[in-house]
Amino acid sequence: MIITQTPLRITLGGGGTDLASYYSKHTGFLISAAIDKYVYISLHKTFDKDITAHYSKHEKVSNVAELQHPIIMEALKLTGIESGIEVSSMADIPAGTGLGSSGCFTVGLLNALHTSKREKLSSHELAEEACKIEIDLLKEPIGKQDQHACATGGLTAFTFEKDGTVKAEPMKVSQKTMNALEDNLLLFFTNYSRSASGILKEQDDKSKQDEDEMIQNLHKVKELGVESKLALESGNPDKLGELMHIHWENKKKRSGSMSNPKIDKWYNIAMENGALGGKLVGAGGGGFLMFYANDKEKLREAMRKEGLSEVRFRFDFDGSKVLVNV
Repeated sequence: MIITQTPLRITLGGGGTDLASYYSKHTGFLISAAIDKYVYISLHKTFDKDITAHYSKHEKVSNVAELQHPIIMEALKLTGIESGIEVSSMADIPAGTGLGSSGCFTVGLLNALHTSKREKLSSHELAEEACKIEIDLLKEPIGKQDQHACATGGLTAFTFEKDGTVKAEPMKVSQKTMNALEDNLLLFFTNYSRSASGILKEQDDKSKQDEDEMIQNLHKVKELGVESKLALESGNPDKLGELMHIHWENKKKRSGSMSNPKIDKWYNIAMENGALGGKLVGAGGGGFLMFYANDKEKLREAMRKEGLSEVRFRFDFDGSKVLVNV
């Protein structure tokens, strides 16, 4: 029995510049943080030759090609495991909520599969294999942030080079600033789950066509990511809140599907009740609203009255790891 634990992530600045349609021409940059909310993958070798998969559905098939779950199918093919295995997944947070669950799932699954073969991959290698599955093989219009942030853990600045190389740099943040971030960043569930692919495909298509408005928007987002890194490393976390607000106003211009009247209402209420700034985490359209607030209790009370549930979190510094290997 093998069990892996892989953290979900929040984006602190620069999100959206990790798609190849942008970084292959302009270089991408963002800062991301892994949090202590996880996807768990359990792997069990069986005596029969079937493949069993438990997730939101239950599958039992005689060969890999019959699997309906595309990520499990491609991960088994990639690692050369074709029979006699049972895979199960559990998660602390529902999928489709903007915290990188798909990339997290893929990284955790690959970690478990390689461990079963007594192969030890680095976090970078796990992330690149996950990107290969989701982006190259399954043709999802997504970026490379989720896989690398979930595999690596911690607060990290990622640079996405034009040739596809990903450089990860741990952020130089003081313990005081780290504590302020953990205390003052608040996550509230909007009760909307969504697929990121639709929103990201619109961005991807416009970037491929070099649409000036989209490219300038992403240039601005990247600039805000750099400013956010400087603010945190200089010990000014309040500045992050202000930059998040600018980021959100800019991000909404990318797509009409980015927000909706309810989300706009909740955001405005938060800004009137202690938030310095905020945004939807992930591609947009639903999932979690994240705010930076000094008056946390006032904000919590306002969101509670609106029926939004808070998910409290701390940062994770381990990345994807094996919990059980027996």
